[in-house]
Amino acid sequence: MGKENCAILPLMRMVLLAQIGALCVAGSQPALTPEQSGTRSRLQAVSAVNERIVWASGVGGTWVKTTDGGSTWSKGTVAGAETLEFRDVQGVNERVAYLLSAGKGSASRIYKTVDGGVSWTLQSQNPNPAAFYDCFAFWTANEGLATSDSVDARFPAIRTLDGVAWQGIEAHLPPAQPGEASFAASGTCTATEGRRRAWIGTGGAAKARVLRTLDRGETWEAFETPVVQGTETSGVFTIAFRDALHGMLGAGDLAAPNAPANTIARSRDGGRRWELTKRPPVPGAIYGLSYALSQRLRNEEESDDEEHSEYAERSVVITGPSGAAWTPDEGDTWFRLPAISNFWAVAFADAQTGWLVGTEGRILKVRFPRD
Repeated sequence: MGKENCAILPLMRMVLLAQIGALCVAGSQPALTPEQSGTRSRLQAVSAVNERIVWASGVGGTWVKTTDGGSTWSKGTVAGAETLEFRDVQGVNERVAYLLSAGKGSASRIYKTVDGGVSWTLQSQNPNPAAFYDCFAFWTANEGLATSDSVDARFPAIRTLDGVAWQGIEAHLPPAQPGEASFAASGTCTATEGRRRAWIGTGGAAKARVLRTLDRGETWEAFETPVVQGTETSGVFTIAFRDALHGMLGAGDLAAPNAPANTIARSRDGGRRWELTKRPPVPGAIYGLSYALSQRLRNEEESDDEEHSEYAERSVVITGPSGAAWTPDEGDTWFRLPAISNFWAVAFADAQTGWLVGTEGRILKVRFPRD
């Protein structure tokens, strides 16, 4: 055998090992179990507190909750909010949760319950008739921010530091491009990590951008992305980070629901630079994505001195009207979840257990096998 052929052997071995690894991962497809939400309302957001407690929300002022890992779900409608669309939800525990309704002007509101949904307190109601709030995200049970489409070249954003009062911080954000907005598809156009970091994904303008703060909204920077963009219906729909440096975003174009496009990108430097991953086996817009790891809120006493916390998990599940898929390696390899469509949001309680929610009140539990 010649030297050239000998040199090829290590490469062939690497390729073979990669193929075997891909087959092993493919054999680790998650189990998908339908659950009964008790409602036919479209569910657009989901928050997994832990493997037992999950909150979800949707149109018609609807919220649902499980406290037994999805075996049973209770449902309710917020009084006085029967016409609102709750596009985002943040569960804190079995008794405490926040809801955000998206809509023009006063239809954008934030409610909170401290008694498990028996009653809800209106905490914030948007006074700007031109604003439209899309998403919120929380660092702790009492610290979070909510973001709106731009108005007059500014982003009307608000923040709470006590879980009760919300104050405007729009003066802190960078100027908006003409028409720049976020998409309220799954309540995940805003993400937090640690005690200080947050990101906002935008679109609807010439550039689809990511806005980032490292100090709980006091200062912000804007970074461009390589995903589909340039029209009022395209841009970033969903964003998540697994630690201070590593994150992924999903994008799309509402005007091209079945077209292949550059819809997934990842960052390895905290959101400054973004690179496209391999295209997922799901055409059209990606409404929601979630890392398969714990999404728990930090306690206010916890330290956040570390700029980078190591997670072994790089698995991410994405979903949209055209289907759902997952990647074990942040977009290098993709596997489609079979026979799934019109699930709008996804959230994980830990590395194994997550939930998809979507049209007609459908809920699907996702369970990855343990190693």
